[in-house]
Amino acid sequence: MIQEKVWLISVTLMGLLAAVFVFVHARSHRRENDYAPLQKRAYRLRAVFFWALVLTLGPATVYTLADLPYGSARAGSSAGGVQVIEAVGHQWRWDLSRTEVKAGEPVEFLVTSADVNHGFGIYDADLRLVAQTQAMPGYTNRLRHTFAAEGTYRVLCMEYCGLVHHNMITEIKVVKP
Repeated sequence: MIQEKVWLISVTLMGLLAAVFVFVHARSHRRENDYAPLQKRAYRLRAVFFWALVLTLGPATVYTLADLPYGSARAGSSAGGVQVIEAVGHQWRWDLSRTEVKAGEPVEFLVTSADVNHGFGIYDADLRLVAQTQAMPGYTNRLRHTFAAEGTYRVLCMEYCGLVHHNMITEIKVVKP
């Protein structure tokens, strides 16, 4: 899964960065009279680290962003196999243009808010987060997700939006194609 690969790369790079900090800290206690040779080595090491980051993070960025931007879908239709759901967040409810979709086919959520910021989170039956985006007034975020399994999924608000925030729940039924 791509998220696991990105996680491993991130942990590896964080470990490398931590090792660099430990190395610099350990070397900083040495006293030298002439800093010119040390400065020259430091600049060379900095250049090596810079190019190592560019050569590792550049391809990782291209790989993770290769699927973007998503193809466009017409609102309210399922043309081209894309099921579209318009989602509007209100204090304290979600309005969905439809609540039933087919498993195995992409769903494009057009998410906005009528009042304040909301977090649009889709959870499976075990309350594991499967997809999320922001619902913001005056802006429509597009979220694409393909439900692999049938069942009832819950949409919860993920950003505190007021007094009855905890009650901002709706459901999406995923059925056989």
